Amino acid sequence: MSDPRAQDVLQRVFGYESFRGDQQAIVDHVIGGGDALVLMPTGGGKSLCYQVPALVREGTGVVVSPLIALMQDQVDALTELGVRAAYLNSTQDWRVAREVEQAFLAGELDLLYVAPERLLTDRCLQLLERGRIALFAIDEAHCVSQWGHDFRPEYLGLSMLHERWPDVPRIALTATATAATRVEIAQRLALDEARHFVASFDRPNIRYRIVEKNEVRRQLLDLIRGEHDGDSGVVYCLSRARVEETADFLCQNGVNALPYHAGLSAAVRAGNQSRFLREDGIVMVATIAFGMGIDKPDVRFVAHIDLPKSVEGYYQETGRAGRDGLPATAWLAYGLQDVVQQRRMIDESPGDELYRRRLGQQLDAMLGLCETVECRRVRLLAYFGQAITACGNCDVCLDPPQSWDGTVAAQKVLSAVYRLWKERGQRYGAGHIIDILRGKDTDRIRQNDHQTLSVFGVGADLSENAWRGVLRQLLAQGLLAVDTDGYGTLALTEGSRTVLKGERQLMLRRESEKKARNSKSGGRSRAAVIDLPPEAQPVFEALRNWRGEVAKNHGVPAYVIFHDATLREIALARPASMHELAHINGVGTRKLEAYGDDILRLVA
Repeated sequence: MSDPRAQDVLQRVFGYESFRGDQQAIVDHVIGGGDALVLMPTGGGKSLCYQVPALVREGTGVVVSPLIALMQDQVDALTELGVRAAYLNSTQDWRVAREVEQAFLAGELDLLYVAPERLLTDRCLQLLERGRIALFAIDEAHCVSQWGHDFRPEYLGLSMLHERWPDVPRIALTATATAATRVEIAQRLALDEARHFVASFDRPNIRYRIVEKNEVRRQLLDLIRGEHDGDSGVVYCLSRARVEETADFLCQNGVNALPYHAGLSAAVRAGNQSRFLREDGIVMVATIAFGMGIDKPDVRFVAHIDLPKSVEGYYQETGRAGRDGLPATAWLAYGLQDVVQQRRMIDESPGDELYRRRLGQQLDAMLGLCETVECRRVRLLAYFGQAITACGNCDVCLDPPQSWDGTVAAQKVLSAVYRLWKERGQRYGAGHIIDILRGKDTDRIRQNDHQTLSVFGVGADLSENAWRGVLRQLLAQGLLAVDTDGYGTLALTEGSRTVLKGERQLMLRRESEKKARNSKSGGRSRAAVIDLPPEAQPVFEALRNWRGEVAKNHGVPAYVIFHDATLREIALARPASMHELAHINGVGTRKLEAYGDDILRLVA
């Protein structure tokens, strides 16, 4: 039987009529004193799983979070709801920190956010021992995994929470973890007795699209202008230089873009992050240093212009789109050079053989997702151990690629690599090998007398782009390797022999003609995304404008006042009384008291 106190807190404080999915079971388990490991996708409502029990149980909920830059926003959002929340981190001066400590000791806080390195200090541990703790919530728990994409060594010290406070329930939460990573999290955090809650990884509102790179900045600009003009979005790049170049390019072409990477000063990063959270229509161009814990619900697209290193990283980054449940796009452009570059980075990485093998496995899974001829979502969720049927909302479902027998084409490529090495003792990169196959007359070919090779010109029937696709897929399948010479030259592998001997048929992926001609596949502008009948649209816009003014006066992001999804529901329902407004999702008691009259006046 569920705890009625939890239902009361959910409705009164957060303004939701009912829990979603596993939330109720998790909340009841933690209120009852049980430990939990929770896997729930970004936007799935993880924070309610510890916020509600913290408000029901005696004492203060202590939230361990690595996101110092976002703690202020998290606390502001809770304060708007009437929750007594505060944080302790290195950005505060000692007077403010002392006030927070005194409030905790006096039992005046419902939730206290602490960074792991702060928590592990003697001063903080002694403080916590003098107060009453309702629970420990360890957010972004994948940071404890040394195989993860966001490893934070200070997380390893959190296992001691169980030793010092054996009777206080702990809940560890993350959006991404394979079965192996889950086991590692449980071991490292001493959550051996914890109950595991694994929600569906599916985010059906996100449309996954992967396109072949061809002037990638221009492709990105077409995506933004054609489908997401005026929308908030995130563009991920592999390097700092690429971030700067891309942000400049977008700005020059009329897109409101900002850069974010670890090479910028802390002040610039904080300023850009604040603008992204508080203003509409900003596009953040960033390395993976940006994004963890970003709660902005109306990010309409996440674009990758370089290949992510792992499916976990890709899933976590794309999950920042469409947290409000409205349609969003996850767009990735990738090409032959990405595969060459990533393979070379793995070969040059400083770790041991086991570490490099693990990186190689992660890349193979990512390449498999890019080259699949089945539903992207089926492939993506299978990586996390979840089986679904074809989604109907990814590029493969909407415009299926063709597959073709590429055995002979592959034999030509492998033969060229073999002959260059065997007959001349030479190794070359993809571009030169394609020139040989297509019989091109270049200075390099003449200088090296490569026009005399038996494979010269044997591939004139395929375009340069088609050959790049063949080489990319051979690299993805491990039938070609990037040599460790540091120049990106190509070499044969153990698997090459079976193809060269004709013992293995090779079916390759070819983009449909329609997709090759036009990479824009049915995106929608913001006006269409909100999906309102004409009579409700003016009400929605009036509510948005009012919300913007209120947020400005309170010094918080607009979504802290109300999400777009709540405003959309108000515009559709047209509540005429406080009682009717109270039944809109996202309108709790505190917000009803603060804003109810204004909203009813606007709607009327």
